[in-house]
Parts: sequence; structure tokens; C-alpha cells
Amino acid sequence: MITKLKQQGYNLPDWNNSVLNVSATIAEFLGCANHNKILPILQKELSRNYKNVVHMIFDGMGTHPLAINLDETDFLRQNVLMELKSTFPATTTCATTSITNNKLPLEHGWFGWSIHYPDLLRNIDIYTQRDSQNGEIVQDYYKISSNQDYYFKHSRSKYQLNLVGPQYLEHCSAATNFHFDTMEEYFELIAQICNQQSPQFIYAYNPEPDYTMHEFGVSSNQAKEVICNISKRLKKLVQECSDTLFIVSADHGQIDIEGNVEFYLDNKLNDMLICPPYLDARTPCFRVKEDKKAEFATLFEEKYGKDFMLFSSQELIDAGFFGNSGDKQYLLGDFIAIGTFTHKLFLIKPQDDFVFKGHHTSLTEEMLVPLILLRSN
Repeated sequence: MITKLKQQGYNLPDWNNSVLNVSATIAEFLGCANHNKILPILQKELSRNYKNVVHMIFDGMGTHPLAINLDETDFLRQNVLMELKSTFPATTTCATTSITNNKLPLEHGWFGWSIHYPDLLRNIDIYTQRDSQNGEIVQDYYKISSNQDYYFKHSRSKYQLNLVGPQYLEHCSAATNFHFDTMEEYFELIAQICNQQSPQFIYAYNPEPDYTMHEFGVSSNQAKEVICNISKRLKKLVQECSDTLFIVSADHGQIDIEGNVEFYLDNKLNDMLICPPYLDARTPCFRVKEDKKAEFATLFEEKYGKDFMLFSSQELIDAGFFGNSGDKQYLLGDFIAIGTFTHKLFLIKPQDDFVFKGHHTSLTEEMLVPLILLRSN
């Protein structure tokens, strides 16, 4: 069945050409330990010995959102070097942890927004450390690993290390940390750091355009305005800095949501589960009662097969969807459903006032991200 995914146009993970491999290449450049594949084309560019190297991640700014919102002649699209794959699931929790830690998903275990911890018998939203069902803060919560174990803090290079991120981002002590509140502040901080006399490395994360696309959709006027502004500000930033390589990419892309699957209304299938579904809205994960697994798979396919393809978690693990090393497979349950090109969300409880108009995490267009290299004089 996995072979059919590729034949049908789905974008399977590729751990030789992914967002992780950008970090692996930078890690080697900075003299950090690395066991992942590097990108030779990026390695060659880094060998030019720029005074400053800036790794910029714009959340959700994948190939698909760029193609929808920017002309082919736009500054950003003209400078796309190659297309990369996100992690699987293609979601911020998983992808940014792989990017900052230089680890495969199976190594770090931050697979999705919500994770079921067998020892606690609870689903937990791991960013907020709250029970996924009732919102309670989980006092005895424990992390599977730290997603703030930045690979570059172990650098043995000449570069001063800098981390630029929003206020809520936890920063590591081995870097000079900078917070911003607005898009303008984000670019101003990067320019100020690059114009210091000493060589600088910057990892700079921006939560846009992901936030705007979640609220308004990928093809909305609001998303277009944000992405066009990013492109214009990047062009200006390159002119403001000298002897700097800007490595611009995303953690994942996004797609417009075209409907919902209201699984929470399905009492029969929910009664077969050990716990509510978890992981993410286009890649739900299921822990099923032992004597109900065959029946669950059959009924799920009958009811939801058009919008979600059901796989055993072990089949995806064996196929390398989460990488080829690591020990966090116990978090992935019995089955994982993968959203199809119908672009629907899987709802495990009624929607609140905030209804996603754009989302990601599956194997459709949201898996594709650009690698953009911008070089100042």
C-alpha cells in the first residue's frame, strides 16, 4: 500500500533531502556532531566562508503557499535552489524539533501536537503541557526529550551563536537570545546582529505565515499579504547586510481545508479505543483494544477511507517514515490515518470558535518546502 502512495502522487518522507538535512549540513559546518545525511549543494555554498550565516525558518511557508501567493518572477521564488521534504507528520511540533535538534522523529518523539503517554494513561498537548481532553495542566507530566536541545550550541567554530524567536520560545543558554513581537522587529534584529564586527551564526524562527494561514486559509488575501511582505523584507535584508549567507526555508507547508470528518460522533469506533485519538488533525493516531483491531480497521476503511488512509503504525515505522533510528515508536499506537487529497480535518471533539481554514501534517502538498539561498555582496 505504501508503494501506491507514491504512485498516487503523495509526498513520502525523504531523509536524504529534507528539512533535517539542512540542519545536518550546518551542523558539520559549525563543527557539531552529526550522523545525518548532508546536502552537498549547501555544503559547497557554506565552504565560501561567509562572515555571517543565517538559518531562517518561516513556519508553514512551503512550496504550495509560495506558488499560490507569489508570481514566478518574485524575489523568493527566483531564488529557490531545490525542493525539500518536511518530516512526517508535517507539523511544527515534529519538524522544528528535527530542525533544531538535528534528530529524526523516531529519535526525539515529538511526533505531533498531542501525544499519549502509556505510563500516565493520558493524552497530553506537549507544547502546553495540558491534558488534551480537559485542558488541565498535568503536574506529573514528563518530557520524552527536550526539543530545545539545539545542535548548534555544541559548535566549535568561530561564529558567535544567536537565537532569534518569538517571546514564547524557550531559548538555550549557549546562544545570545533575542525575542521579537512584530515582523519588523524580526528583520531588524537579524540585520543588527549581522552588522556586528565578529562572525555571526543565527537561527531565526518566525511563526508566520502559518498562524495567518490557519486562521484565514492559504489562498486568502491575508496570507498573500504576509507572504509578499516576507519576500519584500528579505530582499531588503540582503541589501542591508554584507558577506552573509541567508538559508531560508520552512518547517512544512499548508493546504486549504475543504471539510471535516466528525469522528467524535462515531460511538461505535470510539468505543473500540483505549484512549481518544491523538497526534494531529490530518494524521490521527489510534490505540485500539486488542480484540477489536481487525474490526476497527475494516469499519474505519468503510466509513472514512475516502478522506483518510489507515495504516498500522508498525508498517509506517518499518518503511522509514519516522527515520531509520530511534526508540520512540512506543508512542505511535496501533494505527495512523493519513489525510488524502480531499484535504479534510479529523475531529476528535467538537470545534471551538477557532476553526482552521488552513492546516498541514499529511503527505499532500504540505510536505513540500523550498530551500532558498540568498547571498549578500
